[in-house]
Amino acid sequence: MDLSRIRVGGDEGYDVVVGTGLVEDTDTVAGLLGDRGTRVAVIHPPRIAETARELGRRLGAGGRSVELVQVPEGEAAKDVSVAAAVWARLGQAGFTRTDAVVGIGGGATTDLAGFVAATWLRGVPVVHVPTTLLGMVDAAVGGKTGINTSEGKNLVGAFHPPRGVVCDLDLLRGLPAEELASGLAEVVKVGFIADPRVLELIDADPGAAADPRGPVLRELVERAVRVKAAVVSEDLRDTGRREILNYGHTLGHAIERVEGYTWRHGFAVSVGLVFAAELAHAAGRLDEATVQRHRSVLESVGLPTRYPGGRWSDLLAAMGVDKKSRGRVLRFVVLDGVGRPGLLEDPDPAWLAAAYERLSA
Repeated sequence: MDLSRIRVGGDEGYDVVVGTGLVEDTDTVAGLLGDRGTRVAVIHPPRIAETARELGRRLGAGGRSVELVQVPEGEAAKDVSVAAAVWARLGQAGFTRTDAVVGIGGGATTDLAGFVAATWLRGVPVVHVPTTLLGMVDAAVGGKTGINTSEGKNLVGAFHPPRGVVCDLDLLRGLPAEELASGLAEVVKVGFIADPRVLELIDADPGAAADPRGPVLRELVERAVRVKAAVVSEDLRDTGRREILNYGHTLGHAIERVEGYTWRHGFAVSVGLVFAAELAHAAGRLDEATVQRHRSVLESVGLPTRYPGGRWSDLLAAMGVDKKSRGRVLRFVVLDGVGRPGLLEDPDPAWLAAAYERLSA
């Protein structure tokens, strides 16, 4: 077993463990649970049912009672009806505050598992075991939990830091190329807002950046987690610096909603990153070369950088209910240069239209 630990600080600090062979090691997840969890609910999607059963077996061998709870794949899991069904299972199994939740799956699964843990008896411990790159570098780290509504993505949720996060890179082997690319969108985001070395690594060898068996992807995961850990440690509840992690997400979330959540999250964020760069350029804050670098880096790992025209009014309406908006004022995270994120509030409609025109050209 080969691992490294990255600490997320704050009042409820925890470790993000990155390495290989972690799920097979009985002590890794159990160690993060500590003495909590007489009963453990292992929440998982159908695709990884066998992995979840094996994890449950290992936890059960340590004397815990394990409840396997299967939920739908992807964004379909992040629905109040699914959360209610999981609450019912916990109630029927007699879960108390001495018990715990383990979420194993992609970002949607860990979002749901965290929300269930935050709301059951007003909060029980949760450990996340992300099985996608997107989950490892973004969704499972940071303590944000949430479900979707018809009005928008992640509009219902809670801040509930986990007891720990287990990023076992072996779980990425065999994932479709599109799934790995989706996760790399969040990695690229980190490169532009905080760690230019990430961009250099991808530029040098885009293929290695998507290879779970090699050292480059591991370094990218660790760098992305370190950036997020540092930001979250300063601002758990998203009232200040943490907003920079939303770079590319204002339009990205709008695309997801307008497309009925049929787009992969990372694909929508990729387009959102280009839009934010174009918007900053239209506002006179970012040079053309950096805008083009967004396109080249994202395209090198198989991510989209354009979006069809004709949907601007729908996207504008969707952005109006974004969590970063204040009243009717749109707010965007933009760049003044690589590693120099800032905010753009109430942008000129002409800048918005120009950015969208470049995006859909």
